Amino acid sequence: MPDYRRVWVPGGTFFLTVNLLERRNRRLLVEHIDHLRAAFRDAQQARPFHIIAIVVLPEHLHCLWRLPEGDADNADRWARIKSGFSRRLPKTEHRSDVRAAKRERGIWQRRFWEHMIVDENDLQNHFDYIHFNPVKHGHAARAVEWPYSSLHRYIDSGELSEDWACNPGAGIRRA
Repeated sequence: MPDYRRVWVPGGTFFLTVNLLERRNRRLLVEHIDHLRAAFRDAQQARPFHIIAIVVLPEHLHCLWRLPEGDADNADRWARIKSGFSRRLPKTEHRSDVRAAKRERGIWQRRFWEHMIVDENDLQNHFDYIHFNPVKHGHAARAVEWPYSSLHRYIDSGELSEDWACNPGAGIRRA
């Protein structure tokens, strides 16, 4: 069995990715975006964390979040988000015998990708990656066209312009 090791940094900032189990031709996350938002809200109430940036694509999502001082538990937060979302959906997905025996749903991949942010440059690179991801995957011609992104929060606050990432070298005014 693989030996997965997580970084435990209380109060750390992390770039995280989670994927659906069946990624081909699935639109589950955007079709049930309200359930996903509710699962995030519930998880934040139980175990607070600050979302710096997030993008939800049809079959995976990326986010940057900061944990509270003294808290290093990303895994519990993802377990809460994944289970909260799954409980809100009807049980129609295929489940392997192993998942059925463990009483697991067949919605999410078991693991998640985690990268601890090491400095401001690393934070900026991941912030940009998150908001440009819908363009990278062909879901939108411009980042602003994708509705399931925290980019809109930064545009509304005036920190970014609607043409963000459209003008090479224009620079980013993120706080």
